[in-house]
Amino acid sequence: MAHLRFKALDLANNRTRTKVEVSGKISDFFGQDVFGLREMQSLLAPEIYKRVKKAIDGGTKVDAETADAVASAAKSWALTKGATHYTHWFQPLTGSTAEKHDTFFDASTGIEKFKGSALVQQEPDASSFPSGGIRSTFEARGYTAWDPSSPMFIYGVTLCIPTVFVSYNGEALDYKTPLLKAVEAVDRAATNVCQLFDKKVTRVKASLGCEQEYFVIDKALYAARPDLVMGGRSVFGHNPARGQQLDDHYFGSIPPRIYDFMKAFEIEALKLGIPVSTRHNEVAPSQFEVAPLFEDINIASDHNQLLMDVMSKVAERHRLKVLFHEKPFAGLNGTGKHNNWSLITNTGVNLFQPSSSARENLLFLIFFVNTIKAVYEHADLLRASVASAGNDHRLGANEAPPAIMSVFIGSQLTAVLDELEKKGNVKVGKGENMYMKLGIDKIPPIIQDNTDRNRTSPFAFTGNKFEFRAVGGNDNSASSMTVLNAIVADQLTDFYESVQKEIKKGTEKRMAIVAILRKYIKESKAIRFEGDGYSDEWVKEAEKRGLSNTQDTPRALDAYLTEKSRKVFNRHAILTDRELEARNEIRWESYIMKIQIESRVMGDLALNHIVPTAIAYQNKLIQNANGLKGLNIPNKGVIKTIESISGYIDTIQTEVHNMIEERKRLNKVEDLREKAIGYCDDVKMKYFDKIRYAVDKLEMLIDDEDWPLVKYREMLFLR
Repeated sequence: MAHLRFKALDLANNRTRTKVEVSGKISDFFGQDVFGLREMQSLLAPEIYKRVKKAIDGGTKVDAETADAVASAAKSWALTKGATHYTHWFQPLTGSTAEKHDTFFDASTGIEKFKGSALVQQEPDASSFPSGGIRSTFEARGYTAWDPSSPMFIYGVTLCIPTVFVSYNGEALDYKTPLLKAVEAVDRAATNVCQLFDKKVTRVKASLGCEQEYFVIDKALYAARPDLVMGGRSVFGHNPARGQQLDDHYFGSIPPRIYDFMKAFEIEALKLGIPVSTRHNEVAPSQFEVAPLFEDINIASDHNQLLMDVMSKVAERHRLKVLFHEKPFAGLNGTGKHNNWSLITNTGVNLFQPSSSARENLLFLIFFVNTIKAVYEHADLLRASVASAGNDHRLGANEAPPAIMSVFIGSQLTAVLDELEKKGNVKVGKGENMYMKLGIDKIPPIIQDNTDRNRTSPFAFTGNKFEFRAVGGNDNSASSMTVLNAIVADQLTDFYESVQKEIKKGTEKRMAIVAILRKYIKESKAIRFEGDGYSDEWVKEAEKRGLSNTQDTPRALDAYLTEKSRKVFNRHAILTDRELEARNEIRWESYIMKIQIESRVMGDLALNHIVPTAIAYQNKLIQNANGLKGLNIPNKGVIKTIESISGYIDTIQTEVHNMIEERKRLNKVEDLREKAIGYCDDVKMKYFDKIRYAVDKLEMLIDDEDWPLVKYREMLFLR
């Protein structure tokens, strides 16, 4: 296999740049492939447009007449753009998007057709996608249904229609459906709270900005690493002498080939209406980041999935490969998807933006404190929302947050909450300023620059939003955002009901609010942490505070099935018990499959490539040792190397054999949770590091000319 490595290196080192030039201003082509409100308004009759707008803004149902009109307009627009097909673009529980293309052309009439019924609903085979038992193999029916709130777009020559995906009986089989329900729940709850202050607030939208990290390596080098091809991460590889310790890659000059690639995928993304705005080198070599502007959470989630697909396809044209796996390279920073989340009213107020107005600051504190309380009450569920085989490799090291959920708010706001907590039952006399007496008027109007950032915090307040940093780079943001919006909706509902109860008792509204906030501040104080999330001291302190530290996915997923979690999802009609149980089955099974694939790749590479290479090199050394002995030259050093190689070969063969036997045992286990835990404890934890250690040691002993796998130092310094 060594010849494949050197051929790949030769290809990579002789690549020429695929230069990309941007012609004109971005505003000239931004959103040109999107069938948005502007296009609909110009092509639809005014009354039809109003109905569509109402459906988008208020979630009302689209009638058949409106659907036919939209379908006709979308077809006409798409044909002018060169589209030949259409598809329902959906997000099944596979972790990627799905699509089945149908032609506009009707051979029986010889013209292009597109009916409203085809726009609104299609029928993919639901039994062929993960359902967790909701659909049996012989029960194929499932439906995709148009989501008007996320605009249609043209991708290649296909009109893509964002849709939900549900079973024949209506159960959610995708990521989008529960997200839409969770967003509706937080809208209702937040609007009720806002109307305690301003009746003009009739809607609250959740907004999201996804900072997407990723690695890029040459396509030939990727193809020469079976572990990257099969599992998305390198199961072997000795750390290079220079990795990220010099901090010279971060924000450095972007390598020319990557710069061309970035420009190319940004152009494609912008045409699709994805508002990418930031690009830069990340900390690890060959690691980068792209960040968009904030959007409606549903659209932002769709755009992130679409962006990852665009990046992958554009990379192919540049002879590159994008890696979104949470930990593709050991010892280097992992890949996250930092989800920046906030709530915005229809009147344009960011509910997490402190103000110079004491009255507005009370509203800010309501949402700020309730969000912290929600994270405290449902920390285990929030941890479960980011659980995956890939993220287990990432969490807790190299600038990724730990598995312990905590909230960072900074010294300024810590002081504000501490003061509010300690004030006690403030009595406000006639003419006195309640806000001043409670210290609420002291919140600075611009909070962003008044507090530092904490890169080890999984959930941090960053000025006018919360940043959920624990989300994995390959995750669908809809999963974690469904949970976050659900728990905040639940907490705000409890808060609103408590306030109303106090008001009915005769308590003045503002005093009732403050009293409840003080109670919440005390109850949720344990979740707030300002220090180093990587430290051993924090692990001990978190345990004292009663915070969970669940390190692996199989056990973390239990949080979805607790009575507490079920009540949240059921109360707001987001997911039923059956849907929750099905999703856990899917995620346990996915975990098993991914660890099984990694294990099989390790065994294949170790036994079929590494061990034969080591034995061949060992034979060369034996000849050398015998030759030295015949010349009466000391050969102790060579013999020591031979012994070391022999020891590592023995370790590899023994541990791989034992690992295979363990897999055979576990594959007979029927209970998915038990099986997933077994794959975690008895395969991954017991054997992966041992086998990797022996292989990586051999990499340092065997002649570079003989080593079969592309090395880290060869993959990670692309120019």
